[in-house]
Amino acid sequence: MAIKFNLNGKPQTVDVPAQMPLLWVLRDTLGMTGTKFGCGMALCGACTVHQNGQAIRSCITPISSVAGKNITTIEGLSPDSTHAVQKAWLELDVPQCGYCQSGQIMAAAALLAKKSRPSDADIDEVMRGNICRCGTYQTIRQAIHRASDILVASNGAPGSKRGVA
Repeated sequence: MAIKFNLNGKPQTVDVPAQMPLLWVLRDTLGMTGTKFGCGMALCGACTVHQNGQAIRSCITPISSVAGKNITTIEGLSPDSTHAVQKAWLELDVPQCGYCQSGQIMAAAALLAKKSRPSDADIDEVMRGNICRCGTYQTIRQAIHRASDILVASNGAPGSKRGVA
């Protein structure tokens, strides 16, 4: 079945079974290996991508459900790792083993697209479904706050007191 969607801003057509998970279309059919397989049950977050700007778990998303939609993977977040979240991740040296990081970054980017100054509680709520076996959760939270600072500064937006919703 031919399914058309936009991937990282470019039109894409794939001819795969309608129920094939988006994760495997990305990795095996299209060679986009930045999105990782973790649990296959939408519990760990390693497979997180954006669908029309919303963070979704690609391991349980049938390819047929993305027809006509915009999908962004870690490769499409920025062409050269200059997205504020990627900058903050590098600046604070977040990754340990790195396996979960693309999913963590995609979840954080979706959060910051909705809320420019998230509180610790906002971050914990959104990120709690992304598991990091190395336990870098505190540094991840710090990096999200740092990315928020970068985004606010680059947009010239006035800062707000952190922690106030």
